[in-house]
Amino acid sequence: MRVEQLELDEWESALPSDGFEVFHLPDALEVVDRHSDAEMKLFGGFKGQQPIALLPVFVRRKSVGTAVTSPPPGMGIPRLGPILMPTSPKRRKQEKVNNEFTEAVLQRVGTDLDLDARLAEAGVESPTAERVLDSLDVDSRLTLFRMECNAAYGDPRPYAWGNLQVEPHFTYFLDLAGRDAEGVRKSFSKSLRREIRDAEDLDVTVECEGVSGARAIYRATAERFAEQDEPFALSWAYVRNLFEALAEEDRARAYVARDGDGEYLSGITALYSNDHAYFWQGGAKAIYEGTAVNSLIHWRLLKDIIEDPPVESVTQYDLMGANTERLCRYKAKFGADLEPYYVVESSGAAMNVAKRAYELVQ
Repeated sequence: MRVEQLELDEWESALPSDGFEVFHLPDALEVVDRHSDAEMKLFGGFKGQQPIALLPVFVRRKSVGTAVTSPPPGMGIPRLGPILMPTSPKRRKQEKVNNEFTEAVLQRVGTDLDLDARLAEAGVESPTAERVLDSLDVDSRLTLFRMECNAAYGDPRPYAWGNLQVEPHFTYFLDLAGRDAEGVRKSFSKSLRREIRDAEDLDVTVECEGVSGARAIYRATAERFAEQDEPFALSWAYVRNLFEALAEEDRARAYVARDGDGEYLSGITALYSNDHAYFWQGGAKAIYEGTAVNSLIHWRLLKDIIEDPPVESVTQYDLMGANTERLCRYKAKFGADLEPYYVVESSGAAMNVAKRAYELVQ
């Protein structure tokens, strides 16, 4: 396997037709790279000219050491990590691709970090020749590695074998493939169906509003975080640029609920990959005339996926929030499937302290 560092246009050409997250899209990565204080590196594994694996990482250097993350923290990115595209359906060959790519990327990242450090000590700003150095020392207190994997990436064992810690996390996927709207609604819990019905009886509208809607949702979300005394790191400039970049391809929509006077009640910003619609931002608790309106917003979003999808290949709704107990009680009402994904990070007792130093806790 040959591993290369790619430019964005090369990354776009190498992306498969499915099996990746919305933030793997080049338009999203370009915005993240512009607003992040880390250096983006896009790695591609090739068999001949055929791309068979991809991984974006973000390298952030501080005086105390270096953090290598995928995704970068504080950017509102639920998952990123590796994409595998083995050319063979055989398990043995798939595992070989996974193992070789993992080892090669860790070596490549380690080479880049070690080389950068040595050049900095020598007062040289950029490399002038190829060098082969030791692999990344994932046990080093000066180098932290953290990755929240693509949900389609189901085999993180090579990272565990490389002395990294692997833990399962969870999300909710509501499968909409081949289903009609009424059938999906009937699969909801009785209380959820009642909430939607009660909201439909009110003088409430739910419409897509573009950037202005995304702005209203952003403000309401920031206010809700402030009320709960929780940090909210996303800037409006970043959210706006991301929304605008993805909306050009109809991969971002802002669903806003308003009362009969046009006053904002609540909203949800949804993002779309080739496979999934994502509940990305918004959904702060909103009660109007004694009725919760967020369920009506979710329902409008779901109906659009079924009847008028922004991306034809989208068949699942990612509800997020499956790792927070208080959110699960509501999300479980949709009858979605609980799906695992994996978080990979440097192991050792110092990691918990170091994560906070690098702001890796979201």
